[in-house]
Amino acid sequence: MLVILPPSETKSDGGRGAPLDLDTLSFDELNPTRKRIADTLVDLAADLDASRHALGLGRTQLAEIDRNADLWLSPTRPAIERYTGVLYDALDHGALTRAGKAKAADRLAIGSALFGVVRAADMIPAYRLSGGSKLPGMPTLASVWKPDLSAGLDTIDDFVVDLRSGVYQQLGPVRGAVTATVVTEAADGSRKVVSHFNKHYKGLMARELVRTRRRVRDINGLAAVLSDAGQRVEIAKAQEIVVVTG
Repeated sequence: MLVILPPSETKSDGGRGAPLDLDTLSFDELNPTRKRIADTLVDLAADLDASRHALGLGRTQLAEIDRNADLWLSPTRPAIERYTGVLYDALDHGALTRAGKAKAADRLAIGSALFGVVRAADMIPAYRLSGGSKLPGMPTLASVWKPDLSAGLDTIDDFVVDLRSGVYQQLGPVRGAVTATVVTEAADGSRKVVSHFNKHYKGLMARELVRTRRRVRDINGLAAVLSDAGQRVEIAKAQEIVVVTG
């Protein structure tokens, strides 16, 4: 089983790893596109106004541009430790046992506007780029990524749970992957899709899928793991599971 998480806008600083080396990353067939985007980000960082416009940054976020300027020079750390925020708080990778962290390295991947997708243990620097960003001289990132990323993800010979948000799924859909929708149910039985806490519940899902000893090979196994963990889940379609909160 491979669980693909969404990235986050917020990222931790620093790291103890050597500067970025694309050849050390998983899915090395993506490296030409990774290098093209990375070089564009570094060049863009020389123009603060252009960077702010392309990346959707405010005047108080200039440090994000500095991160991009140092993309090839700054230290790296495992991707699962680089991304922060609501989902990653719920996953709580740091609290996992050594065995749990080994499972996380084996079972988790993370979508990325810069890298396409990386494995949890891949060493990456801090950077700023969103899936909806439009870089100078390039079409949309979906247009840039989709041919290569979809082909790369199609090589995964495993059951895939795709927890990425829509904009990141569009960068490279995974054929046959199961997706998850989080809804809240009111007392009258009406439901609506959860927005902010969607990330929290997906983080809890990922945590249970890392910790389980079961070999999850299909949507029924996925539902069983989540149900055993106390989550209310329903199989909506052959490739969609719904988590119901109240």
